[in-house]
Amino acid sequence: MDTAQVTDLLRDAVGVALKLASPMLVLSMLVGVVVAIFQAVTQIHEQTISFVLKLIVVVGVLLIGGGWMMDTLQDYTREIFSLIAS
Repeated sequence: MDTAQVTDLLRDAVGVALKLASPMLVLSMLVGVVVAIFQAVTQIHEQTISFVLKLIVVVGVLLIGGGWMMDTLQDYTREIFSLIAS
């Protein structure tokens, strides 16, 4: 392997990691902001509300998008193995 192939492989790895993590991170961030606004308006300062809702959102994203995430990881792994074989 030359430097260009290693660079492409690492760039693809970062792209796959961002593609897989971004739905969970963005949705949990949005839930956190909405809960923070709700807590500020109602003056309820309970930390477990935010944590539980974020946990539910992340589990929901994993249940809904888990197949797509697994397919993406399998495609990337197959690409790596094909590069190793050649």
